[in-house]
Amino acid sequence: MSRTLMSLVALIVAAYLVLCAALFVFQRSLIYFPQPGAVESLDSRLKLSMPDADIWVTTRERVGPRALIYFGGNAEDVSRNLPEFAQAFPEYALYLLNYRGFAGSGGSPSEEAIAEDALALFDQVYASHAQIAVVGRSLGSGVAVRLASQRPVQQLILVTPYNSLEEIAARQYPWVPVKWLLKDRFESGKYAAHIRVPTLLLAASDDEVIPRASTERLLDSFPKGVALLKVVPDSGHNSISGRGEYLQWMGDVLNR
Repeated sequence: MSRTLMSLVALIVAAYLVLCAALFVFQRSLIYFPQPGAVESLDSRLKLSMPDADIWVTTRERVGPRALIYFGGNAEDVSRNLPEFAQAFPEYALYLLNYRGFAGSGGSPSEEAIAEDALALFDQVYASHAQIAVVGRSLGSGVAVRLASQRPVQQLILVTPYNSLEEIAARQYPWVPVKWLLKDRFESGKYAAHIRVPTLLLAASDDEVIPRASTERLLDSFPKGVALLKVVPDSGHNSISGRGEYLQWMGDVLNR
């Protein structure tokens, strides 16, 4: 092999390694896209005091046994769901978690940090509401299913869910050794195997982000008879919540 060719190969390998190193260092900026959040009254926010950060939760307080905890997508302002959820689920107190770095919450988002925040929020809500439903959308479906495997959740609803974030990342970056680089894996299928409560999976008919095969692998990870998959027609990953079936099918589970 000529010296010129060897030098070219070495340059290509070095560039590839630099690119992989950059993806490893900056990967969370490709997963989480913090949103500033809508302007809210302090009366509609709950502060969750964690050891290393103050986390804000958008709320609609209501006295009674039922509560709903919501985990949104990786670029979602969860507060925008409050009016529709309040109307659709009138019997529920509502708690919508703003991830670290989102809407005034402190710290930086990561899978483990969000999982700790989710557990703390559940325990605080459970002190005054004995029946807690958990809803997770997109990235938040991974947060929700992990929480449901660790706490006495009443019902679980997963919107545009995936089997693992590693699968999605490997599909988007097939030329990168994702298995070795990814820090936040959100292995929903692993946690689904331990869930025994009624679970609804809502998939978008034309989801351009989460392949149906990933959602179906997640479905297969639940114990038999626990989970049901429904496909919202004429919907994409981001437009699913605009279809009538979205709140209707959620309500069929929550308003029983």
